[in-house]
Amino acid sequence: MPDRPTQNGANDAGARTDGPAQYEVVDTVERLRAACASLTAGHGPVAVDVERASGFRYSQRAYLVQVFRRGAGVFLFDPPALDDLAPLQEAIGTEEWVLHAASQDLPSLRELDLVPPRIFDTELAARLLGWERVGLAAVVEATLGITLKKEHSAADWSTRPLPQSWLEYAALDVEHLVDVRDALVAALDEAGKTSFAEEEFVATLHREPKPPRAEPWRRLSGLHTVRGRRNLAVARQLWLAREEYAQQQDVSPGRLVPDRALVAAVLAAPATKAELAALKAFNGRASRTQLDRWWDAIVAGRQSAELPVERVPSDTLPPPRAWADRNPQADARLKLARPVVEQRAAELAMPTENLLTPDTLRRLAWEPPVPADAATIADALRAHGAREWQIAQTAELIADAFVRAVQPPADGPEEAS
Repeated sequence: MPDRPTQNGANDAGARTDGPAQYEVVDTVERLRAACASLTAGHGPVAVDVERASGFRYSQRAYLVQVFRRGAGVFLFDPPALDDLAPLQEAIGTEEWVLHAASQDLPSLRELDLVPPRIFDTELAARLLGWERVGLAAVVEATLGITLKKEHSAADWSTRPLPQSWLEYAALDVEHLVDVRDALVAALDEAGKTSFAEEEFVATLHREPKPPRAEPWRRLSGLHTVRGRRNLAVARQLWLAREEYAQQQDVSPGRLVPDRALVAAVLAAPATKAELAALKAFNGRASRTQLDRWWDAIVAGRQSAELPVERVPSDTLPPPRAWADRNPQADARLKLARPVVEQRAAELAMPTENLLTPDTLRRLAWEPPVPADAATIADALRAHGAREWQIAQTAELIADAFVRAVQPPADGPEEAS
């Protein structure tokens, strides 16, 4: 049996104390040093989690970093109060880090120069095992029989001071995670999926961030209702003005002025600032307090010499329902390949998207290598970022399906009697 999480640690550093659950944040250099000394003296993998203020703040920075290690306990670090978390990286930077949905937390951790050498992702492991429910609470309950309350998952973690109930919630996110990891290690081994998981963890850890969009303002919800390049220029300037102010205030843009309000202002085409102020659909907590800012943006958009094009080139493939008309051969390839990949995923007892993403299969069917044999399909899958275990499970199946897609039916059409 694995060690149970400790119920106490270096109290001055913020670990749990005996008796009723009481937690303190590590928010001073002295507490940081004490916490890191305890973590260094602990043993085994390190559970790590991050709390952000998504939907409240502009940035995706970490407002709390939770760490647990057997023999040390739970520690709750307050990044905004600490200038440098290098001591924490030094204390745990050679150990395996256990995270749940690691791809969500790794960017925020990297901003703090907290970088694991290797990871174990409990959510990804549960997906590979084919579990239907892979949220943290569900996985903890399935592996340990412990029920976690998740009532503070959408809280504003930039709040200070953090309520004690929030701190307890945050601590529980890591307190059981190493035990969960051990249970999942055994389950992966029993299912013969250990090597699958290892490749997935490495890929998650080293995945490059997506490049920034060339024109992020085009993601405005409702922009499809805006017609004309001049109106698009106004929408662009309103988005840029909101983005600038949101960044200055460190507030989520949608909390200042919702997307729908910006689009409503474009569609209404107010002739004066007073007309903009009178527009009921132009709402939000900063819609009137920053009225000059929004009006200046509208004017700038109307005067802009650089008008955006109405349609931008995209590498997005047409929806599969349109393939029969636009690319019949690709349609035939996809219709034969998709079922065999789904069948293989069912045989492996995992979601199809974890065996091979639908987008990868679609792109391969739309523009296959020539010749489309198992070797060239494997190379193409690799170029699309598929892992070796995925290639081994799918390349030959896909190649066979593509060959069948171009073969005439075994029996020709029946002759009329």
